[in-house]
Amino acid sequence: MANVTIPSVEGNVPFQVGDEIFYTYYKVFGDLKNRKHTPLVALHGGPGLVHDYLVPLSTLAGNPEIPVILYDQIGNGKSTHLREKPKSFWTIDLFIDEFINLLRYLQIEDEFHIYGHSWGAILGVEYELRRRPAGLRKLIISNSLASMELWNKSNMQLMQGFPKEVQEGLMVGLADIPKYLAALEKYHAVHGCVVKPFPTELKETLTNLNNPTVSVNMFSGELGTWTCIDRLDQVRVSTLLLNGVDDIAQDFVVRPFFDKIPKIKWFTFAKSSHTPFYEERDKFMNLVAEFLMSS
Repeated sequence: MANVTIPSVEGNVPFQVGDEIFYTYYKVFGDLKNRKHTPLVALHGGPGLVHDYLVPLSTLAGNPEIPVILYDQIGNGKSTHLREKPKSFWTIDLFIDEFINLLRYLQIEDEFHIYGHSWGAILGVEYELRRRPAGLRKLIISNSLASMELWNKSNMQLMQGFPKEVQEGLMVGLADIPKYLAALEKYHAVHGCVVKPFPTELKETLTNLNNPTVSVNMFSGELGTWTCIDRLDQVRVSTLLLNGVDDIAQDFVVRPFFDKIPKIKWFTFAKSSHTPFYEERDKFMNLVAEFLMSS
């Protein structure tokens, strides 16, 4: 797909939790008001990252004119930061409520698609399973996981191919952020994004882990033992499953989606790892557009 300048608008959506008001930053590419096609809302990874690295998806707003909405989940990026909130505050349902609030604000709750990348796909799947949204048309599960147990198994396997200092940095995690980020950069150069030089938007997104509030609380809380495998047969909508040959989301990590979701197609990118929208951009965009435009 050719690169074109896509008109965009941005803003902040008030999001009420209890008696408090927070704000969700969003950016819309394309024309929502006079749209020709169902809009696509992208849910970024992490938890604890930001929308910036998903900007390549905006290509879809140029051709075939599918409006694309990106946003920073609460606690991250340009949305309200809440470092003082306890672990009990940070739940999957919180992020689902925020997502619904955004859909209603943009007046697209009656008809939309979801693209979920990594943690974003967990959020998208849980939204479908927990809330049964009437307006959801299609779901894209990209480079994600059906259970934390499988994800951890994959990471442990892949880490063995790296020097000891990288393994140690990955294992220490967010307890030592500089050491972790240094190791993560080397790990992601192989299993996160193989494009050289490393995309600026993606590198800047990863630095958001310097603010680990959301990641620490979610992984030490609800996501620590999370799985959706025994509920996947309840996914109602047509689903596209994507991963890469060198992905952290190895085939065994994503296979439960394919085995259990009733209406699903699976494509593995032969020259990609965790971010095929950078690594095989044209093929990725064409595949996604074909899926979203099909009946």
